[in-house]
Amino acid sequence: MNQLGLPGTALKAAGLAVGVALLLLFAAANIILGYTRVSLSEVWAALFHYDETSMNQAVIRLTRLPRALIAAAVGASLAVAGVIMQAITRNPLASPSILGINSGAALMVVFAITMLKVESVDLLAWAAFAGAAVGAMLVYGLSALGSSSLSPLRIVLAGSAMSALFAAGTQGMLVRNQASLQDVLFWMSGSIAGRPLGILAAVAPYMLISIAAALLLARHLNLLAAGEETAKGLGLNINFVKIIGGIAIVLLAGGSVAVAGPIGFIGIVIPVIARFFSGLDHRWMVPYSILLGAMLLLAADVAARYIIMPQELPVGVLTAVIGTPFFLYIARKGRAGS
Repeated sequence: MNQLGLPGTALKAAGLAVGVALLLLFAAANIILGYTRVSLSEVWAALFHYDETSMNQAVIRLTRLPRALIAAAVGASLAVAGVIMQAITRNPLASPSILGINSGAALMVVFAITMLKVESVDLLAWAAFAGAAVGAMLVYGLSALGSSSLSPLRIVLAGSAMSALFAAGTQGMLVRNQASLQDVLFWMSGSIAGRPLGILAAVAPYMLISIAAALLLARHLNLLAAGEETAKGLGLNINFVKIIGGIAIVLLAGGSVAVAGPIGFIGIVIPVIARFFSGLDHRWMVPYSILLGAMLLLAADVAARYIIMPQELPVGVLTAVIGTPFFLYIARKGRAGS
């Protein structure tokens, strides 16, 4: 029995199996539901017996299927990035959206689009990676300034400051380039609507490598989460784990921003839920976060289609509505425990 009262490995493995089945159901719902309703038989036909003359099958192949794949990939990536960040910083509030990584990636993408007139998907992906890396380094450097230790409060304050700075820079560029303002603003609010599958293909290898790295690092993250002194005493190369984890965070967050814009709070919400099922063992927390992150964004994307139908809300608005209470709860819990 673990500290949450759950039995051990067998129940956790069964939970993952149930999670995989639920993920498939969520993906099917994401493909079927929307302004244009389609049936399961039409989905099957579109996947295996495609008829170009069928409007519904074309909607499935060209719009709904890419959208479901993008939602699952982005949700899983942001969730895993949050798990790694929280383990490395030992801060339950750490996530790509809170610590300025998403906003740094968004700033560089907007700069590439509006100032450099970049249209290449590959180049935009690299711009997002660069922005995420710069954001991570600036937040780390600012929070470590004048102190030998990184407290959770200093990290959150530094992340908030850099997020505000990046957001101001982004807005300034948009004011100067109003010709592309509408398209960029919809992307900036976090959306997977209308995204071609090619943009996911450009960053998917980096996402997959980073998720694989997180799975391989899971045992080391357990030691690191217990404290640096404890981890050193057990022979862990802390700097190596932080560097690999940091690279994975940059690739996961940067790739997600390049595809869908800055979608927030998944990196906070999902680790909280995953811990309920996995306990504090990252060997289980990471795979649970992959499934739960994908399911959350798939569900939010479906809800975004119905709230103001026939128009759509950007999915980032819904994740913010879901994530804000979690953020406040965790912050209050941390204050009560300090």
